[in-house]
Amino acid sequence: MTIRLLSGDPTPEELAAVLTVLHALASHRAEALPADVVRPAPWARAGRRVRPGGRGEAGWARRSGGVSP
Repeated sequence: MTIRLLSGDPTPEELAAVLTVLHALASHRAEALPADVVRPAPWARAGRRVRPGGRGEAGWARRSGGVSP
């Protein structure tokens, strides 16, 4: 599924469409969603904080305050 806003300043109609899609996803049971929506990527399940070939940590893995692991 892809959500693409056509302008840098979304219109109320575009925002309503995005909210409709997100609401539909939120109302599904987890078992009904595709596995890649529910489960993290294999590299994340392996406990790595950096994507293979990536230069930095994934957004969810960033620490605030510059604390090193």
